[in-house]
Amino acid sequence: MNILFFLTPKEDVAYIYENETLRQTLEKMEHHRYACVPILSLDGKYIGSISEGDLLWEIKRRGPLSLHVMEDIPIMNIPRGHNYKPVHVNSKMENLIHRAMNQNFVPVVDDGDCFIGIVTRKDIIGYCYKQLADCYLKGDCPKQK
Repeated sequence: MNILFFLTPKEDVAYIYENETLRQTLEKMEHHRYACVPILSLDGKYIGSISEGDLLWEIKRRGPLSLHVMEDIPIMNIPRGHNYKPVHVNSKMENLIHRAMNQNFVPVVDDGDCFIGIVTRKDIIGYCYKQLADCYLKGDCPKQK
């Protein structure tokens, strides 16, 4: 199995660039209803991901903020609590599954570390469920020991 089988391509993923602000990030996350989004450099390389929790902790730390003030807070100035590590497109499936065990999505990068999309934990579990269901329907599942 190839990682590309599970890939949601970059054009179908909400992400932000490193020069965006807290307000832009909040609006993008609200619009797409995402709890976490990848952060890309201006040349398309994956930098990391930022979550709603990261934003909430920053807002709590700073105190009440108006939308106008949020326009002046660079997203790169906000600490991130979790490191969403990417996999390279040619990585083994074991690496992808291992990362998905601890992340809601796994960013995928090419050989130049450019972001090409994500693989969601939901897609991996859905595939495994379908394989298991097909196995039981056909009656050719390996017997448990």
